[in-house]
Amino acid sequence: MIEPGQLILLISHKGKRYLRKLEAGGEVHTHDGKLLMDDIVEAGFGQYVQTHLGKAYLVLKPTLHDLIKGVKRQTQIMYPKEIGYLMMKLGIGPGSTVIESGTGSGGLTTALAWFVGDTGKVITYERRADFFKLAGKNLERVGLSHRVEQVNQNIEDGFLHSGADALFLDVRTPWEYLPSIPSAVIPGAMCGFLLPTVNQVSDLLRGLEDGPFADLEVLEILVRRWKPVADRLRPDDRMVAHTGFLVFARYMEPPAVRPRSEVAAAPEEVPAVEVEDLSDAPDDVPDEAPDNTEF
Repeated sequence: MIEPGQLILLISHKGKRYLRKLEAGGEVHTHDGKLLMDDIVEAGFGQYVQTHLGKAYLVLKPTLHDLIKGVKRQTQIMYPKEIGYLMMKLGIGPGSTVIESGTGSGGLTTALAWFVGDTGKVITYERRADFFKLAGKNLERVGLSHRVEQVNQNIEDGFLHSGADALFLDVRTPWEYLPSIPSAVIPGAMCGFLLPTVNQVSDLLRGLEDGPFADLEVLEILVRRWKPVADRLRPDDRMVAHTGFLVFARYMEPPAVRPRSEVAAAPEEVPAVEVEDLSDAPDDVPDEAPDNTEF
């Protein structure tokens, strides 16, 4: 049963997609005619409904991939191929608090809000008012705005929030904002960055190497799809190749210096242990297998 307020994805016989929020008594106008939302409720997910012109539309529950691809944009958004790895690398999950800067149209913000759940929180900074408003509308449209706190401010003066579990910057010169990160995240927090050129990556790496950061990683993710035809299986003619470099680092607080007495303490002498002579033991006793278990 589809409830009012739920998101629905309608797909025509030509593959045209319509992402809508279900409203009792509402209508969806398409190139193939009008769809009644009451008919959609009666049909349910995974079923077909017909327009008043007799054209069939498939009713589906949208995935996160559908929501991100459906974001109304004025900027380039991060591709799902990067978002999946980023979520795992930053450790984003239910209850996480994450700070983002460079909201743009809200594509990544949508994914972050999806993963943190109702117990988590996304704090996203955007300096441009037009992008700030657009991202807010996109989040409201997919029902995730209650998990996000938007801040219309440049981060050049630092972050207003602290104690985040992770941080991600999608800005042109992220190395300029590295000094502000320690006050925004917890010790050991993962930090991520997105950059389009190798020159920017080099500048960022120099800053990370000079700061309290460890576990540096630089990568790009390429996706090559294959034609899903069993008798003619081969790669597609085009692929989604370089769309940006991902850089990751872990913020590490400087270790506290231990007292000299603890550092200089000498280990106690271990008494010798008498070993029993087992030379006359039976030969049929099996040797202990080597411990080569991997964890």
